[in-house]
Amino acid sequence: MTPLDRELDQERTYHEACRAALAGMVDGADERVVTGENAFASGADAEVLGYQLRSWAKELREEPESPLFFGRLDFEADAACGDHAGQRYYIGRRRISEHPSAPPLVVDWRAPVSRTFYQAGARDPLGVAVRRRFGWAPGSRGASEDLTGMEDELLREGAGPRAEAARGEAPREGEPGATGPAGRPGGILAAEIERPRVGPMRDIAATIQPEQDDLVRCELTRSVCVQGAPGTGKTAVGLHRAAFLLYTYPQRIQRGGLLVLGPNRTFLHYIAQVLPALGEIDIRQSTVDEEIARVPVRAVDEEGAAAVKHDERMARVLHRALYARVGVPTGPVEVPDGSYRWRVPLGRLREIVEEVRAEAPPYAVGRERVRSRAVREIQLTAERRAGPMNNTWLQRISRARPVSAFVDEAWPKAVPEEVLAELFTDPGALAAAAGGILGAEEQKRLQWRRAPRSYRSAKWSAADLVLLDELAGLVERPEGYGHIVVDEAQDLSPMQCRAVARRSGFGSLTVLGDLAQGTTPWAARDWAGQLAHLGKPDAAVVPLTTGFRVPAAIVELANGLLGELGVAVPPSRSLRRDGDLAIRRVTDVREAVTDSVRAALAREGSVGVIARDADVPELRAALAAAGVATAEPDDLTSGARVTVLPATVAKGLEYDQVVAVEPSAIAEAEERGLHRLYVVLTRAVSRLEVLHSRPLPDALAGANAAAA
Repeated sequence: MTPLDRELDQERTYHEACRAALAGMVDGADERVVTGENAFASGADAEVLGYQLRSWAKELREEPESPLFFGRLDFEADAACGDHAGQRYYIGRRRISEHPSAPPLVVDWRAPVSRTFYQAGARDPLGVAVRRRFGWAPGSRGASEDLTGMEDELLREGAGPRAEAARGEAPREGEPGATGPAGRPGGILAAEIERPRVGPMRDIAATIQPEQDDLVRCELTRSVCVQGAPGTGKTAVGLHRAAFLLYTYPQRIQRGGLLVLGPNRTFLHYIAQVLPALGEIDIRQSTVDEEIARVPVRAVDEEGAAAVKHDERMARVLHRALYARVGVPTGPVEVPDGSYRWRVPLGRLREIVEEVRAEAPPYAVGRERVRSRAVREIQLTAERRAGPMNNTWLQRISRARPVSAFVDEAWPKAVPEEVLAELFTDPGALAAAAGGILGAEEQKRLQWRRAPRSYRSAKWSAADLVLLDELAGLVERPEGYGHIVVDEAQDLSPMQCRAVARRSGFGSLTVLGDLAQGTTPWAARDWAGQLAHLGKPDAAVVPLTTGFRVPAAIVELANGLLGELGVAVPPSRSLRRDGDLAIRRVTDVREAVTDSVRAALAREGSVGVIARDADVPELRAALAAAGVATAEPDDLTSGARVTVLPATVAKGLEYDQVVAVEPSAIAEAEERGLHRLYVVLTRAVSRLEVLHSRPLPDALAGANAAAA
């Protein structure tokens, strides 16, 4: 047995000890739940204790079956290293110890000392003598994964890196240790980054790069915007920042909650396992439409109407429409009270209404202020005559019919659905609210052709939900979250951004996106405006332009479209030089797709066939006729390796091999079709094959020669 084999056996033995300790943690957590439920506690204390214990036990029981550590740090025996001098730490996805007060066998990747694992380098070792990475492979003997290799980086001054593998295999030429040519990750790190994608998105705790780590560990109070080119890991950065915040600020986050917003359910299914794999469960993952869904969507807007509804000017229109309901009192308030009759003059009532309007509170708060101030006037009058009044008297006066009649006249109740239905069915009300804001043609697009019998029977569109949420926010501010991660944020309309901003007024945001991938009619052209709509105009915009997953040839092809997209984003680059790109002009697209998919299935990894939405059924049928099983985009449990998906749902997804069908058809299918094509071309992390029977878009005209 070689020294390397002996050392690997030692690491395997250590991993088995960690697995046993984790099993003990699970048993201990279950025991504490039983003990806690039987312990003496009362009321809210018992409820809080029980919830905390059950959540911890559930979290441990649901720990994914995966390697318990991916790295190791050996610190120098130097006093300058402080408490870490001479220490060894194993880094994993969660803390593992034999009992709560014992030193950890594995340190959580989010712990302060773990930052050294991601940030130490030859120029600044940060006190680290050796950084070790572990390589894992699909397990045998019933194990989920086996430890098959390890790779050491010797960071002592003057020492070179050393790479080791399970059977004494040498690292690839030019890739000793952490990095290879042009900064490319080498050895085990590169293998993990480039590992084929099958099933849902995985966490990247083992492969976080220094610039990503800086973003992940931003403090809670800081909002940040990541302009990330395809393959740079922006989504993973956002999710890992969420996990970091939950670990670092548990009480503050639990008070407000944490929300992850994605563009659609397919995307959310794809990323759903990342946070649980990092030890965080019960995190709300949703879409903007789901967050604001007050009523079912039963109508579809024409394109022009939807564009107007998503325009930021609608916020001013709705504010006018709502506060137009505030009236002018027409008479004094007189409240009988035994032998007394208390009176508030009309002039004073009008002053109260104007004072409250000037304070600009939420509409519902304003209504209650008007009531309380009118009651206060009555109280002052009564106490001058009859002495102090108690709370029972105040409550009775507040509910008195004359007071309620005054409030209903001056500041009537407002139901968002009723306000919006009246606006869309009454041209005069719409003209009054939109005058000087929307043009006559825009107002016409908003008008309902047929008025419902009441707002309760109205059929609402998806764009109407945004307006209803705006009105609901004007009536009463919604509860906010401690932190919100917003992915594909470039596609949000100004009104959708306002809906997010209402929910993060006292919290922070992680904004993720790529202006080049903006595909909605209202997609942002710059981040300054979008961040202003999100309520975080001072958020820093941090570009990520270096990718590790999408091969360089594919990135360079997609970069050819940037000049046509009308957005100022820097071209991205990739450190991967091993990917494949093929562009083929064919006569029969369906036959060519079938042939390409069969060839792809002979290779490792997932296969995505992406086409114009209207062409997807035909391609699915052709593959089925050829005996090729396919999966739906959101079916991550299917055994089929091939997914046929519309271009409109491809954003955020990745496949090892992509067959992009008829780029010109994708580009012509919608107003921002070239942006959509840019998305499609950057979904492959190993091989991209472009099939076309029609000429390529002008921006890709020279691509055939380059690919050849």
